[in-house]
Amino acid sequence: MSDGSDRNAPRTRVLIADDQEMVRTGFRLILGTQPDLEVIGEAADGAECVELARRLRPDVCLVDIRMPRLDGLEVTRALAGPGVTDPLRVVVVTTFDQDDYAYTALHNGACGFLLKDAGSTLLIEAVRSAARGDALVSPAITVRLLKHLAGRRPPATVPHPLSERELDVVRLVAVGRTNQEVCGELYVSLGTVKTHLANIKDKLAVRNRVEIAAWAWDTGHVHDRQLPSA
Repeated sequence: MSDGSDRNAPRTRVLIADDQEMVRTGFRLILGTQPDLEVIGEAADGAECVELARRLRPDVCLVDIRMPRLDGLEVTRALAGPGVTDPLRVVVVTTFDQDDYAYTALHNGACGFLLKDAGSTLLIEAVRSAARGDALVSPAITVRLLKHLAGRRPPATVPHPLSERELDVVRLVAVGRTNQEVCGELYVSLGTVKTHLANIKDKLAVRNRVEIAAWAWDTGHVHDRQLPSA
C-alpha cells in the first residue's frame, strides 16, 4: 500500500477508542503499515478515552460512537467541542450510518466521520487529513449531509473567482471523491490536486473540504445528477 507520506516528517500520534478489542487491533494494524503514523494508546470506553487523550495529547483521536460510560459524541464534545481551550483532532468512526450522528459529531468539533466499512485507504487518509487540520467525511454521508444543508444560507461572495480547473476539483470534492480519485478523474498528480485545494480554500475562505463541498452545493455548482451511482 502506497503511503504518500514524507518519511522525514515527525510521525502522527494516534489514540484509538473502541469498546471492541478486535476493532482496535484492526485499526492499529492498518495504521501500523504507514511509517508516518504511530498508535500511542488504546481506550475501551469513552471516559478512558478522554482521560488518555488529555494526558497523552495525541495528534488524532479515532473514536467509536457507541461506547460504555461516555459515547463518542460526548467524547468529541469534551475533547474538541465549543469552549475547549486546547482542542484535539477527533475522527469519529462508526458502524452506524445515521445522518444525525454525523451532524452531531461535526457540530461537536469532529474533523472526520467515517463508517467502519470505508476501507483502510480512507481510514489512513482521514487520519492524515485530521493531522493537517483538514476534514474528511465518508463520501455517502458527505453527499447526504450537504444536500440536507444546501440552500439554508445565502452563498458567500467570492472575491477571487475560481478557475475552471479549480471548479472541476470542487465538483468532485462535493460528491465525495477522495484526493486520489480526483487525480484519476482529472488526470493530474496528487501534488497538483493538493495545490488546487489549497488555492480553493484561500479563495473561498474556508477551512476544509467539507466546507468546500458545502459551498458547491449552496452555489449550484453540483446537482443530484452528478452524484456517483450506488
